[in-house]
Amino acid sequence: MGILRLIMKLTDKQIIELLGGTTAVSKLCKVTPPAVAQWKVKGIPYDKLIFMGAELEKRSCGLMNRKNMFPKVYKFVWPELE
Repeated sequence: MGILRLIMKLTDKQIIELLGGTTAVSKLCKVTPPAVAQWKVKGIPYDKLIFMGAELEKRSCGLMNRKNMFPKVYKFVWPELE
């Protein structure tokens, strides 16, 4: 898997696995595990994806970063990144 694929093409299921699986993500986002299980099929809600942004950056060792994942809103959500 190339770096570009890792940065740009992770599926929602792969993102959840990168963050430790259904239970870990449910605790991180303060939702139920069945809700996270549905995200694997229906997609992660945008607000939850933003909430996971810093952890995704950390777990991917910076290969996925908030500036690239959320170029239109990162300045407002994470002003310290500017």
